[in-house]
Amino acid sequence: MRESTLERRLVREVERIGGLAPKWVSPGHRGVPDRLVILPGGRVAFVEMKAPGKPLQPLQEKWARTLRGMGHRVYKLDSHDDIDRFIAEVSEE
Repeated sequence: MRESTLERRLVREVERIGGLAPKWVSPGHRGVPDRLVILPGGRVAFVEMKAPGKPLQPLQEKWARTLRGMGHRVYKLDSHDDIDRFIAEVSEE
């Protein structure tokens, strides 16, 4: 399965629960997560999409640690099950 297929599904599912999932592009800052997930109630999460079984690259790991250290939620999703769990988690809040 392709990463782009999973990414499209994530965007659809986030929109279904009333959120937005724009692509996050930050010139000069390689390795930032793929999607900024903006949820109702002022909640925000960062999502790195990967093809099934693919690990985060070192810069992606660094960004995840930095963002988590600042109190943000960062997710790596690489399957339909991951997307389902993510949506269930953020829907419960």
